[in-house]
Amino acid sequence: MAKWDNMLSMLWMLRSGRKLTAAQIADNLEISVRTVYRYIDALCASGVPVVAESGHDGGIRILESFKETPLFFNSVELKALVDAFKFAQGAGYPYVQELEYALKKVENGLHEEQRHDLSRQQSSLDVVSSARAPSVVPLLRDLEQATKDGRTVRMVYRKANAEQADEREVDPYGLAYDRNEWYIVAFCHRSQAMRTFRVERIEQLESTEARFDKPESFSASAFFCEQSNQRREADGPLTVIRIEGQPDTLNDVCNHWHLRHYLTERTDREARFLIDAPTMNKYLPTYLLTFGTAIRIREPLELKRRIQEKAYGIAKHYENDPN
Repeated sequence: MAKWDNMLSMLWMLRSGRKLTAAQIADNLEISVRTVYRYIDALCASGVPVVAESGHDGGIRILESFKETPLFFNSVELKALVDAFKFAQGAGYPYVQELEYALKKVENGLHEEQRHDLSRQQSSLDVVSSARAPSVVPLLRDLEQATKDGRTVRMVYRKANAEQADEREVDPYGLAYDRNEWYIVAFCHRSQAMRTFRVERIEQLESTEARFDKPESFSASAFFCEQSNQRREADGPLTVIRIEGQPDTLNDVCNHWHLRHYLTERTDREARFLIDAPTMNKYLPTYLLTFGTAIRIREPLELKRRIQEKAYGIAKHYENDPN
């Protein structure tokens, strides 16, 4: 068990209220008595009032005045906290400032050795993110609040490549971060159906007095997956698709908005998918052809044949072009 885990286990043992000898603690944690006394010194330095009494009725105990358990993190856990904060910053998380304050509180509650570990993690990883409009953060906050309150919002929304924005009222069910973009999944009053809206395309947003009840089981990520399944051409048996390529190229294949929901296995050199044959034949030949010789279809043969036909058709088209 790691040092900080051992210290925390020792603290829990002592919080039972019983006096324990160093030998009892050592046997329980499978460490030496000498290590027990080093841990006592570390706990005392962290503000834990550990008392070691000698004599026949002596033992190790914690004063009854002790209320708050100090924070014990190992180096990897501290790194994970710092890295999570950086990823939140990169994603445009709407509560990144509050998260930074929380991280400061964690830092202030650490033992000196842990604070040193934390400072060493500060520059080990960076997250490079695309620039976001300043309006996105307040929009995310307002949308999340409307979701929690069950309140309908009125928004002015501009679709991609649309000349004009239009106004609509929606019931926001949940936010989702997907492919470096924030989306709100909402029930649209105008279309009387569930829709997804990119938050950065919302030009104006205001809360209304209208209320709604969100289904308890609703999940934004599940909705995205369901939308992909609805685009399947047929139900029934699924076909195994094996695609081989370089890691970076396979990343692009696997991150396709539709195909990624069917990914079942991934290695550095190969990706496997399960999808019905009609959907495969309709969408994949054209899409996979864009990768040229950077990928190789291992199976099924039907998909390889359709890509060959598509490539041959393109070649014949330009071969017969007099210009």
